[in-house]
Amino acid sequence: MVSMSLAAPTRTEILGLYRSLLRTAREFCDYNIREYTKRRTADGFRQNQNLTDPDSIFSVYQEGKNQLALAKRQSVVYSLYAPKVKSVMELDAANVITTNTSN
Repeated sequence: MVSMSLAAPTRTEILGLYRSLLRTAREFCDYNIREYTKRRTADGFRQNQNLTDPDSIFSVYQEGKNQLALAKRQSVVYSLYAPKVKSVMELDAANVITTNTSN
């Protein structure tokens, strides 16, 4: 249980955490990981949007900060070891059409 001396985060702090998580998601080289991180962020915030208890808000906020730190570390690791080949989802559609019609 969290003591009442710890104040629940403000709306601005929560929105800042949300934006930071989305910004960190953009740092992933891999399309699948990037989209998963964005989707998981949105789902997590949507799931907890109706919390009213300050203790539960504080604990969920702390979990979000932990997830942000984890995502930042993982984006660095993925940038070091990820292959430099783009996913099919990231290929330029015009380039693919031109390549296919020239064959």
